[in-house]
Amino acid sequence: MLKRILPITTVIIFFSLIIAGCSKLDTTDIGSDLLPAVDNINTFDTILTINTTQGVFADTTKIDNTLDQVLGKISTDPLFGTTDAKLFAQFKPTFFPFYYGNAGDTIVGFDSVVLCLSYKGFWGDSTLPVQLQVQEVEHNIGGLWDSIYQAKTVNYAPATIPGVLGSTTVDVKTLGNWIKYTNGKDSVQNQIRIKLSGAFATSLFTRDTAVNDAFKTDSLFKAFNNGLAIIATGGSGLIYTNFTDSSSKLEVHFRRKHGGTPDTTYSVFKVATSFGSSISPSASADNIVRNRPAQVTNPAPGEIYLQTAPGTYANLSIPDLATISNRVIHRAEIIVEQIPNNPVLDGYFSAPNYLYIDLKDTGTTDKWKPVYFDLNPSYGYDPDYKASYYYPTSVDFGYYGGFARNKTDGFGNPIKYYNFNLTRYVQQIVTKHTNNYTLRLFAPYDLIYPQHTSDVIPYNNRLANGRIKVGGGNNANYKMRMRIVYSKL
Repeated sequence: MLKRILPITTVIIFFSLIIAGCSKLDTTDIGSDLLPAVDNINTFDTILTINTTQGVFADTTKIDNTLDQVLGKISTDPLFGTTDAKLFAQFKPTFFPFYYGNAGDTIVGFDSVVLCLSYKGFWGDSTLPVQLQVQEVEHNIGGLWDSIYQAKTVNYAPATIPGVLGSTTVDVKTLGNWIKYTNGKDSVQNQIRIKLSGAFATSLFTRDTAVNDAFKTDSLFKAFNNGLAIIATGGSGLIYTNFTDSSSKLEVHFRRKHGGTPDTTYSVFKVATSFGSSISPSASADNIVRNRPAQVTNPAPGEIYLQTAPGTYANLSIPDLATISNRVIHRAEIIVEQIPNNPVLDGYFSAPNYLYIDLKDTGTTDKWKPVYFDLNPSYGYDPDYKASYYYPTSVDFGYYGGFARNKTDGFGNPIKYYNFNLTRYVQQIVTKHTNNYTLRLFAPYDLIYPQHTSDVIPYNNRLANGRIKVGGGNNANYKMRMRIVYSKL
């Protein structure tokens, strides 16, 4: 944790400037562990009430085929409901015109086709196996699916052809084990392997340029096979994969001969990102559908439901901030505490690693901006975009907070909690009477402020990973609140 202690001479000068006029008041950088003791003589503290309301995003998070993808189904979370995450992608030969094997090989026979997905992690109930099946994306569908250079939102899913090309049951606890294939010549771990049907294998085996034109060009191949859909039909967890990983591929296994004994090998089809000018990037989509119970969208008084994107949020307002007299703010922090539910389910469906707070942008419709000063006190940035940067290059989590911590509540329950350091922001309000903004609390996967730029800022949560019920501003036992430690002038 980053902690800075002001030298005593700096403190003396600091207070002199305050007494002189406070026109350029800035707050201390010290961390919460080094705050002066609250003695109610020189240093005081106060708790401000936070008014909270629940919100649900009309989520437009976009995922391109270079990012981690989410696949799976959550079916056993009574607190937040169900999640269904499906993957769609075009697996293409790595060159055109394509041929099996190496130049000069004689193809002796074809064996099988296996869809392989890298395993990058899991969130959910790992005691239940995940059932996966593969379908084919419909041919000749237009619209967004053919817009290969445009990342799709989590709301998009192309149509598929009825029928199952292959299926498997995944026990995520065993994915770290090594498995062998190609008659024991190759081995792999952290990979999901789905053998596809003989009919689909035959359709690929007979598309060699000597027989069929489908392997001559990228456009001809897409007309033959427009992509695959990977769908979860059972389980209660989300699997993470990445198409750019060498483990993610379509393996076409065959036997070849090159002047000697026949050899078993395979060719690889990949999700194209930038293979070359003859191959366009593969179309892809990661469709994530949430079905939330009424308690999330219309919670009981004192409850707030936060779910990582595609997710939910809370609006916060602190009216008393606008009436506080000028003073030295040593620490102003928002405290958010988990309301414990079922400890087993809260373990499986864990809390978001990070929450985030930003500000309702005045004079705009439904737009927000970063909080002033406190995201990174070592980096100059301007949320109003009057300077070069409206957002810091990185968030100083050691100073700002926002990450999940552990503690025991007053009833002996282990819970998560979050602290947000808004000291500099509050100091400006009480000293310069700047705007007391409505705040937004949520668990972002990425951030975008379209009034400034179209750039997308990655945050520290995985897509769809994390959910937590926390106390609102009027909760009796887990009250969301702002605590201010201050000295009078």
